[in-house]
Amino acid sequence: MNLPAWLPEAARDQPYPLAFATVSGAHLYGFPSADSDVDLRGVHVLPAEEVVGLRTGPQTLGHTTTRDGVELDLVTHDLAKFCGLLLNRNGYVLEQLLSPLVVATTPVHEELLALAPGCLTRHHAHHYLGFARTQWGFFERSGGLKPLLYTFRVLATGLHLMRSGRMEADLTRLYAYGPPYLPELVAAKREAEHGRAPHVEGAGADVARLTAELEAARTASTLPETPTAREALHDLVVRVRLGRHA
Repeated sequence: MNLPAWLPEAARDQPYPLAFATVSGAHLYGFPSADSDVDLRGVHVLPAEEVVGLRTGPQTLGHTTTRDGVELDLVTHDLAKFCGLLLNRNGYVLEQLLSPLVVATTPVHEELLALAPGCLTRHHAHHYLGFARTQWGFFERSGGLKPLLYTFRVLATGLHLMRSGRMEADLTRLYAYGPPYLPELVAAKREAEHGRAPHVEGAGADVARLTAELEAARTASTLPETPTAREALHDLVVRVRLGRHA
């Protein structure tokens, strides 16, 4: 997978120190096209004086730029906000944290990675079920390939998480969960970012089947009801704020 060599430099454009930055979006999901933008996601750390006083720093920062013909969408959350999202069955931030496409890392990132398993619960299935419903609705209205692939991607990711307890966002590693035409859809998406979906027989029935499987997997999952990493994440945020992190 070819990613721009200037991504680390672009990540440092944020005005606050970064805990980490990783690539998300189509590159993480396994189906980037030649004209896909790059979604860079991460965590910044506000200094203590921008947390405890009357003037507080930004919880979320984002901007979009274009360089060498590539559109870059950079979004970071402050460490405390990010940890709160981790504890709130948010699959997006878990995927960003666990992305293997690492652009910038620190010891804080390493500690977050070690704590990630303690953030997983069976209720992350709700995130993936809700996202799948939204994307399927987009597909029904537009016939676009991208929302169709996103529908299958989130259902397969949710199923894998519920059954194995491990996060996998790359659809090309999850073909076993979906219908046999998924490789054809991925190949088409790699050719054109915003093309229409080729006709596939029974897509609606396949989405309904995977949805039912994910609902059943949520019920049967051995993942806990609530996160176990809450106190450890609180301790991490306090140590970082006070400058006591190793």
